[in-house]
Amino acid sequence: MAEVADKRTPVTREVWEGLSDLKGPKETFAKPLARNTEHEKKRRLFLDMDRIEREGNFVELRI
Repeated sequence: MAEVADKRTPVTREVWEGLSDLKGPKETFAKPLARNTEHEKKRRLFLDMDRIEREGNFVELRI
């Protein structure tokens, strides 16, 4: 089991209800938070890749 951080983050009722809807039976709130965190990391990576492709100056590598 993962190490548990003893932290509290206040959220609005709407956020609490949204997280409750995202978690499965017998899941803790950590699961949907972890899934959403991973999803956001991937989304940012793809946005960065798109930006680099649009704005980047590339040099041909001769192999």
